[in-house]
Amino acid sequence: MTSVTQRVRGRPAHPNGPTFLTYTPDGTKLITAGSNNVIRVYTTGSDGEPTNIDDCQENNTAVAASNDIFITGSEDGSVTVYSLETYLYERLLTRCTLPIRDLALAPDGVWAAVASDELEIKIIDTRDMNNVLRIRDLPKPPKHLSFHPNGSHLGVSCTDGAVYIYSITTEDPTLSNKFDGYIRRLESDDEKSIRAIWHPDGRAFAVPMATRDVQVVSRDGEKQRAFSGGHMGDITALAWSPNGALLATSASDRKILIWETKTQKILARYDYTGVINFTWHPHENIFSFVTSEGELFIYPNFLSSENAQLLQKPLQPAPFIHDPLSETSGNARKPLTNGLKRTPNDSARRQGTPTSLDDILGPESAGEEDDFVEDDDGAGYLDEVNGYGKRSYDLLNDFEGPHPKKRATHQTWSPRIHQSFQPGSTPWRGNRRYLCLNLTGFVWTVDQDTHHTVTVEFYDREFHRDFHFTDPYLYDKACLNEHGTLFSCPPTTENPAMVFYRPHETWTSRADWRTQLPAGEDVTAISLSDSNVVVTTSTNYVRVFTLFGLPVKVYRQKSSPTVTCASWRDYILTLGNGPVSGDGCTSLLYTIENVKRDEVCQSEDVVALPHNTQVKSVFFSDQGDPCLYDSTGVLLALQHWRTPGQARWAPLLDTKTLERLAGGKKEESYWPVAVAQDKFHCIILKGGDQYPYFPKPLLSEFEFRIPCSTAASEDPSNPATSEGPRLEESFVRSSLMLSLLEDLVQATNASHSQKTELSRREVDVDKLLLQLLNVECREGEERGMKALEVVSLMKDRSGKLLEAAGKVAGRYGRTVLQDKINELAETRLMGMDED
Repeated sequence: MTSVTQRVRGRPAHPNGPTFLTYTPDGTKLITAGSNNVIRVYTTGSDGEPTNIDDCQENNTAVAASNDIFITGSEDGSVTVYSLETYLYERLLTRCTLPIRDLALAPDGVWAAVASDELEIKIIDTRDMNNVLRIRDLPKPPKHLSFHPNGSHLGVSCTDGAVYIYSITTEDPTLSNKFDGYIRRLESDDEKSIRAIWHPDGRAFAVPMATRDVQVVSRDGEKQRAFSGGHMGDITALAWSPNGALLATSASDRKILIWETKTQKILARYDYTGVINFTWHPHENIFSFVTSEGELFIYPNFLSSENAQLLQKPLQPAPFIHDPLSETSGNARKPLTNGLKRTPNDSARRQGTPTSLDDILGPESAGEEDDFVEDDDGAGYLDEVNGYGKRSYDLLNDFEGPHPKKRATHQTWSPRIHQSFQPGSTPWRGNRRYLCLNLTGFVWTVDQDTHHTVTVEFYDREFHRDFHFTDPYLYDKACLNEHGTLFSCPPTTENPAMVFYRPHETWTSRADWRTQLPAGEDVTAISLSDSNVVVTTSTNYVRVFTLFGLPVKVYRQKSSPTVTCASWRDYILTLGNGPVSGDGCTSLLYTIENVKRDEVCQSEDVVALPHNTQVKSVFFSDQGDPCLYDSTGVLLALQHWRTPGQARWAPLLDTKTLERLAGGKKEESYWPVAVAQDKFHCIILKGGDQYPYFPKPLLSEFEFRIPCSTAASEDPSNPATSEGPRLEESFVRSSLMLSLLEDLVQATNASHSQKTELSRREVDVDKLLLQLLNVECREGEERGMKALEVVSLMKDRSGKLLEAAGKVAGRYGRTVLQDKINELAETRLMGMDED
């Protein structure tokens, strides 16, 4: 940190009292307004006298500017527009009954937000003062306003100590978020600042706190990094540099501090008294500020040459504790990318060569005949010239490169791949994240800067005890079951990646164990079963350990890069990227093997995913069947997976067809947790949330419902017409569940209860067919052939249900159908039917 002793000379701009300033977006002019009736306009780079505008209001309280106009507000409640071309009064934009407290212009310069001591904010079209949006639900007067960098939201710092974020994309602004506990309560005319300033990347804002620190808050309301320990007085002003690389703050301790955004460290300290407002120049190393005595300071070469380099950088990210843009672990996967890899010069104009046709002939716009056809009526028949001096062709825009004729040597095509993820984990949100969520319990971690703290909690606290420990290894993945908890951590410069297993209960002393992976190898996913620990790595190895840390298998996965894994008893399921399909995305392949018997059940089979769909989670059900939940909201189960070559993915539930979502009643999505007891267990995510968060979410469960027919065909007012489709869906679903249970009973040493359950389900399927037969008979004689087909699907060998089917047909007078059912029953009784 440097303490700057060189001082610039102050310019007497206004009398003592509140003074305000702003640059035009192009940086050519600086406008100041104060307690007198003179507004001063300074030209950047000129030491001459400013242009004075005398016909204005006194006691100005705010100023905002675009390149063509500037707007002032005053204590008499008037908001006035002035021209920067003529330096004359243009018009009165609006008038309020109470003093104006702040003004803000949208990034496009069209909309002006006006805050006064009234409980209302006006957002006025500067081109048409009759076009006004109003925010009327404020509990206390607003003090500060701040437009989001894209102009879609307005931040309001209110005197009640809350920050309100409003969406202004519609004619009726709506409250998006309210953030309590960050700013203090103030009077609207207090010199202290509670302004919420958006970071230029738009993902977070910074607010001055009562502790004299500056807290960064993400748009979802989570605390991120803080700029602390710099000031000894209350903060009076703060502003990001145009690229977000620096933060400037001033306080009543007579200091201006310059912080580096990335490290939150103080780079420079300036001693000036009474600073109440300041602003960065939009493009140059110039910093301007005003004091409570009405003095203006324009500080050229404000930053040292070393720190000034930070201003030349491109847009810098907001200081998150864990930046979602750089997150690569857990479920914060990078979006699928495709197409040509960009090079640093992609946005640059095509380089000229001695034989370049453009260099010889010049650009198209330089020709004398180019203005022969003019698009003077805006009809669009004259194409715009692109960055290469050519009229563009839209279909080729995505393939423009630095040297089109040599594109192959500068750009290479890469397929879209499925990124690795850990089932049940969430990305960082603030300094917290879930490492694991399932029916046993959940594991979550908190970033304490120097270390993490991990908490494991169980739903059944009579059987298990919660535990908590300090984590110096920074575990980023976890699995939890009734026997133990498995963790893994990424490699560091000092230590390799590591796997840690902690059993819950043992009949000897607890046998925790750790295993370090070879250098250069990172963990991509882990899974835990009743008998094995499975680890997939960045080198495409699958490592299998016993629950006591004994390695039993190490092999390289065929499909790569690896995506994730799951396990149940002795079965292991691994997912990886396979060949590239026609849409440019790699197909997702899975392999299932039994590590105890060393048998491969399915080898490199394709996961059935629609176009542009990702796997959200993969796990085994409580009966041991592989299940998958994709980004379209469909839950699938793998049928006949124990027989090589016979597996297929069957849908169990399409969450988009749930009745609770019908007609747009609710806007929600679902976080998969487990499939157990023939139900889908999940966490309901409200609004646009993609991941569960704290406090601990409640689990919900939904019955399976296979998408067989559209809900539109069912008439709720007439149950008779919807009974058929309902029974058909029940039949398909029951048949699928019966098939999964049959595979389990045949492949394992089934218990008596499992065999009894299998027999019961067979009878239930036949009963559903009997009910469906009743519906077909009721519909009429013409449905006789379908009715007979329904009866032929029954697996009843005793003849009792077939006899009941004949009675159903007879009750409706379907004698021909009854005779055919009786013939079918006799044939089956004699064992002559063909399967």
